[in-house]
Amino acid sequence: MSNVPERSQTHAHQTSSLDATRAASTSTPAPGPRATRLRDVYGQALEHTLSRLSDDNLSGCYPTVSSRAGPVLRQVQAQMVGKLGEKCRREFDSILEARAVVSRLNELDVLVTEAKARRDSGVDAPQVLPNTLPPDRIMRAHLSRTLSSHKSQLNARLQTSQAQNAVMYDTIRAQRAEIGELLARVEAAAADVKGANAALGPVADQLGLETREGHAAVLASRKETL
Repeated sequence: MSNVPERSQTHAHQTSSLDATRAASTSTPAPGPRATRLRDVYGQALEHTLSRLSDDNLSGCYPTVSSRAGPVLRQVQAQMVGKLGEKCRREFDSILEARAVVSRLNELDVLVTEAKARRDSGVDAPQVLPNTLPPDRIMRAHLSRTLSSHKSQLNARLQTSQAQNAVMYDTIRAQRAEIGELLARVEAAAADVKGANAALGPVADQLGLETREGHAAVLASRKETL
């Protein structure tokens, strides 16, 4: 029974450490060892990539410009490398901030440090009794497996629906294109008919009269033959 207060104090100390780390994450936290190493690795990788855009490589791609305007090409190369590096670093910083990477890596540093301290001191992790857990945590523990299964099923259905919607969208777009082509043909045919009507308008009456006279002549010739 004497170990319970010590374990409670240890657990409270761990919780307070994590809470302090999370509270610091709301502002701009100072990067710990892992966050600093992550930035260093990214910086080295970016510098290695940008080194491929050297003046010699760019001059080989544009030999004519290099021979005629070498200083201008070198200036363009320097500006391009500088702007590209600045944009990559800005995007990397925005990702770190959006995902709270630095604060989470700092929490990991705290956990690793405390785990090493417990291992070196021989103190076991405090045992948390189930009846001391908050209701929401107990509920999540009971529902996590069921919710995970339902989430997987919903994700599968969502992906299937998205694939079907993409196929339907392509079909509808093709049908709309076909309808537009048919409408264009109909409008062209209607324009041809209107043009023919406009061309025949001045002589339509004369053609009708000649047709009627020809028909009457045919009928008269048939009567004379009979």
